[in-house]
Amino acid sequence: MNTAFLVVALALIWAAITGSFTGLNLLFGGLVGGLAVLLMRHSFARPMALRRLKRIASLLVLFLYELVVSALKVAMIVVRPDLNKVVQPAIIAYPLTVKSEAEITLLANMITLTPGTLSIDVSADKSVLYIHALTLEDRDAAISSIANGFERKVGEVFE
Repeated sequence: MNTAFLVVALALIWAAITGSFTGLNLLFGGLVGGLAVLLMRHSFARPMALRRLKRIASLLVLFLYELVVSALKVAMIVVRPDLNKVVQPAIIAYPLTVKSEAEITLLANMITLTPGTLSIDVSADKSVLYIHALTLEDRDAAISSIANGFERKVGEVFE
């Protein structure tokens, strides 16, 4: 990406965030953007950085999708008159394939931020994450969903 184009884009983003498109504010945004590009020039030069950004964006899209879907599911559960029949709380011992503390923390936080689930604890050897689910119909399906969704994407981000 052309550096000048990036600085101009950052200046426009700055102006949009601050809500002021005056010349002085655009100049200040350009200076801040130029400084950011200067400090991060080595990160932009590597092709791996772009691939990692795509993986982060993919994880973010997955998280937002899961957030909306699970929020709708929880809302449907809450408005039902037979709440006691629908809610089947359970604790799942989820076997972790990610190993670093950063990966485990990100995975646990994404699970906790998704309505209807809550990360409770990680085993001492960091091989199991304990998750509380508001409703659990099929333990294996829940584990498979996390493994093929959040955990796989988190692992890709940290490759």
